[in-house]
Amino acid sequence: MSEITPTRSAVLELDEERRAMREGYRFLDEKRLLLASEMLAELKRYEFAARVFNDRLREAAAALRAAVARHGLDGVQVYPPVPMGAGALQRVSRQLLGVPLLDATWQAGSASVRFAEYASPEGEHCRELFALLLREAAPLAALAGNLGRLRLEYRRTERRARALEEVLMPEMDALIADLESRLEEMEQEEAIRVRR
Repeated sequence: MSEITPTRSAVLELDEERRAMREGYRFLDEKRLLLASEMLAELKRYEFAARVFNDRLREAAAALRAAVARHGLDGVQVYPPVPMGAGALQRVSRQLLGVPLLDATWQAGSASVRFAEYASPEGEHCRELFALLLREAAPLAALAGNLGRLRLEYRRTERRARALEEVLMPEMDALIADLESRLEEMEQEEAIRVRR
């Protein structure tokens, strides 16, 4: 038995609350669909970026092997890299239903590159490929972060929608049904009392 006094106004208030719950559920259900759609789009972009990154990584690894074969491991370790201070990470923020999403690109700058004392075509090629690899890593990292944030928001939305659908709305339906049956009993008792 509920602790709410069975009155018509209580039933009307609970019915209004039930309508608001259903509307909230519809909103959450639509939000789930939008989030899932965006996750699929981001996943497609991520898979493409990962494929490009892995291709560049294989090329860079092959160039590294060639550079190690030419200079030895110690020679490659002291080979001067492309200066990082010259480049900048460009970020563009956007939002989807309150979820912050990023698009990132690495803009290489024009800084003077230190030349190796024992420069070689293998060493220069290796250095260039690893610099290109960095440019491919920036969008990949942003997409991975987007997927993580979208997944968290989807799970949170899913949990809320399930709570409404499987717990709160059935409880509200049962409470309204209980109040209506108690009201009906009270009205029947009142009718019997009036007849006597």
